[in-house]
Amino acid sequence: MTLSGAPKQPLFADYRPLAGTYDEFFEAPGQPRPNMSQLVRSLDRIGQREFQRRQQLANSAFLNAGVTFSVYSDERGGERVFPFDLIPRVITASEWDRVERGLAQRVQALNLFLNDVYGKQAILREDILPPGLVLGSSGYLGRLRGVTPPGGIYIHVAGIDLIRSPTGEFLVLEDNVRTPSGVSYVLENRGVMKRALPRVFKKLNVRSVDEYPTVLRDTLLESAPQAVRGSLLPPSMPPPSMPPLSASQSNSSLPPVSQSLLPGAPDSPARAVVLTPGPFNSAYFEHSFLAGRMGCDLAYASDLFVRDKKVYLKTTAGPQQIHVIYRRIDDAFLDPEFFRPDSLLGVAGLVSAYAAGNVTLANALGNGVADDKAVYPYVPDMIRFYLSEEPILGQVTTYNLSRKHDLEYALGHLKELVVKAVDGSGGYGMLMGPSASDSEIAEFAAKLRENPRGYIAQPRVELSAAPTWCDSELAPRRVDLRPFVLTGKKTWVLPGGLCRVALKPNSYVVNSSQGGGSKDTWVLAAGAS
Repeated sequence: MTLSGAPKQPLFADYRPLAGTYDEFFEAPGQPRPNMSQLVRSLDRIGQREFQRRQQLANSAFLNAGVTFSVYSDERGGERVFPFDLIPRVITASEWDRVERGLAQRVQALNLFLNDVYGKQAILREDILPPGLVLGSSGYLGRLRGVTPPGGIYIHVAGIDLIRSPTGEFLVLEDNVRTPSGVSYVLENRGVMKRALPRVFKKLNVRSVDEYPTVLRDTLLESAPQAVRGSLLPPSMPPPSMPPLSASQSNSSLPPVSQSLLPGAPDSPARAVVLTPGPFNSAYFEHSFLAGRMGCDLAYASDLFVRDKKVYLKTTAGPQQIHVIYRRIDDAFLDPEFFRPDSLLGVAGLVSAYAAGNVTLANALGNGVADDKAVYPYVPDMIRFYLSEEPILGQVTTYNLSRKHDLEYALGHLKELVVKAVDGSGGYGMLMGPSASDSEIAEFAAKLRENPRGYIAQPRVELSAAPTWCDSELAPRRVDLRPFVLTGKKTWVLPGGLCRVALKPNSYVVNSSQGGGSKDTWVLAAGAS
């Protein structure tokens, strides 16, 4: 009984799964999946009223911590608190084992693909991929062919988007190997969950995500150029004229926590920075969050300069050489001497320092060709070509509209398909055919005829759904998952990832910029019930 005398209403008492979808918790109304039974019982004991109170406390925690993202298109103002749902998404150890192996395999193949297309181009000579499709990609930087990053690693940080089909199978929906974002919300979500549902969390043997910043830092530093020498400019070399230090350098006189001795160079410390475009970027919270957790400087373009093809950070202790840049700026804005001359976000001469092998850029330049949506259908062929293995994870059927047959099929079936721009993101610039109007269908048909290479089409996959707290009740909402994969001397997959949830009823779009939120993802350790 509650204090008011009314019986406690179990949390899932009124929950009904969404018809035609794979529900993450229930096989049927009132029938939890076997691996979900313990969690459902624990949450039911909390009751709806108490759960709502804890959800409100969680919302306040995110507000007070300033966990935000920006929406450029919102006239009411761009900065918002990231919506968070307190009911976790749970993945069993056996399910995760397959996902983990599949992600490592996929990222390894994508990395070999990048080494190849910026090198010998064997996969193109063998006609495994159409050369025009690859070399004509907006993400392919032909001027960098022959430039190999330190250690041959192009993809230091990958975010691979997964969905679960109606049969319960995890499928790859999209690869993100340029500047994938969202991991800061994974870490913040976990911290709030531990405080809001401590007993529930302890009952399940959930694998930790807390080591991500440490593994990221180590991955970046071990990817530094091998010939790392002193970290300061020689006293005889006068620094260039410098503007006043930015606020981000207010503590730069302190010894950098991120310094680490590389194997084979016992007296040569490597130093890394996080390069941000600034506070108006949608992921700025994450940039500053990760820099702080890793113990690295958060740098703006104006904090860095290039001299003799080496990169230096301006500090109150004098210029200090930088060996690794975890850049959160797109290729086109990274160096005004090499890319866009009007960019104020980049560092002049940075590409020359990179090409000379004096600085590692994470992720490497030119990775956009690997997550071009028109290249995505060929990743299984990459796995077979480079690794001589069958893909562990499946992916969504995709129509390459550069092919006449695929284009004709798509034009005749737009009402059944999802159409995406090959270089689009954030849920923008896409057609959701089953819910589109006739005028939208006609508009996209004209776009496809004019520029078929610029789009791909896929059947709409019925995403899995999970119980989600919506105002004052539970309702099923569709979800996806973005695990993060780090590659240095070895590949490491974060156990879990960013579970994004479409908070709008009947929506398939989970992106935060389109009204989506997130859940904590609990990967159970082996032997956990």
